[in-house]
Amino acid sequence: MVLTKPKVVRVSDVDRVEVENAKNTWIRVLFSTSEAPTYAMRVFEMGVNGHIPAHKHPWEHEIFVLEGRVRIRVENEIFDLEPEMAIFIPPNLEHEYWNIGSSRARFICIIPVKPTA
Repeated sequence: MVLTKPKVVRVSDVDRVEVENAKNTWIRVLFSTSEAPTYAMRVFEMGVNGHIPAHKHPWEHEIFVLEGRVRIRVENEIFDLEPEMAIFIPPNLEHEYWNIGSSRARFICIIPVKPTA
C-alpha cells in the first residue's frame, strides 16, 4: 500500500535480512517499492569481507556511505568510497560491491519505484 502520510522509522527497528547471493551482507528496507510512490530507501550492512556480486538491472540507484569503506565496480571503473561520499549508478550497468575496511560498512541505497530505462 502506497504511503499517504508521513512514516518515521528507526533503522535498528527494521528487520535485518540477509542479501541473497551476497557474502556477509544484510539489508534493512526503510521505505519499500510498494510503500513509496517514487523512491525506495534501504540501508545495507556489510561485515568484514562482505561482497555483493556483479549484477545489473533497469533502474538507477544512489549510494551514500554512512560507515566504513566500500569499493564499487561499475562496468570497468573502480570507486573507493568512505563515509559522507556518494555515487550515482546509472541503469543497466554491471556493478558490484566490497567492504574493503577492517570493520562493518553501512550505506544507504535509494532506488526508483519504477525502472528508469
